[in-house]
Amino acid sequence: MTLDTHLLLIDPQNDFCDLPANFCPSGLRPSLPVPGAHADMQRVATWLRLHSAHIDHITVTLDSHQVFDIAHPAFWQQGSGDEVAPFTAITAAQVRQGQFQPRKAAHLARTLAYLDALEARGRYTLMVWPVHCEIGSWGHGVHAHILSACADWQRQQQRAVCNVFKGSNPWTEHFSALEAEVPNASAPETCLNQTLLTSLLQAQRLIVAGEASSHCVRATVEHLLQQAPADFAPRITVLTDGMSPVSGFEAQHIAFLQHLQAAGAQLCTTTELRL
Repeated sequence: MTLDTHLLLIDPQNDFCDLPANFCPSGLRPSLPVPGAHADMQRVATWLRLHSAHIDHITVTLDSHQVFDIAHPAFWQQGSGDEVAPFTAITAAQVRQGQFQPRKAAHLARTLAYLDALEARGRYTLMVWPVHCEIGSWGHGVHAHILSACADWQRQQQRAVCNVFKGSNPWTEHFSALEAEVPNASAPETCLNQTLLTSLLQAQRLIVAGEASSHCVRATVEHLLQQAPADFAPRITVLTDGMSPVSGFEAQHIAFLQHLQAAGAQLCTTTELRL
């Protein structure tokens, strides 16, 4: 029997890749490069070309932000009025103590409500990231090797890649492609993406790669397992050499892979997986 095989590529975008200079337009560099991501994407692209005839569906998720975002520096200031540097973690308690404030005072109540809700979920503390994957920018685009391999797959299979955009709502972090960290019922783009969920659950074999394993890959797969039937995990295959963690979050990467193994998902490399 031929399995229905679905490749899920999570955020294979320029801003997340530690690209060499010859891969970047003049004067541009990735804003949030994940160590090892360029090599990850090259391996995944090579694997995709080798197995494209056996892949029935490809979904590519795209982190999609603007400069004004609750997780970007432009939103925040220190109590002194100074800038807030990227990679600063901010808690609700620190905001209440006046260590950090939204630049616009009118945003304070909504900001605190978000931080309280985020911390109550116990998954993440708000992190101020460098502006990344800004909509319309070069950094928002897909790694060149992945883009080319997906284009060839479309020509061969005569079907389109499904692109899923996430993160455009500035009032919540949105690591997972399935749901924002704090969904808002009045903002449908932050709520559970039923169309994507249905598509992924139809796969008899779901192959996952992308960036970063510590955040967006992890959050997407964990949300998928929360929504899926109990026996779905063995259908998932994670390409361990097709993803890497954000620097400083290696422990989250390891915990994610351990969680997948315990759930019954398959872990393998691009050289090991043959379709």
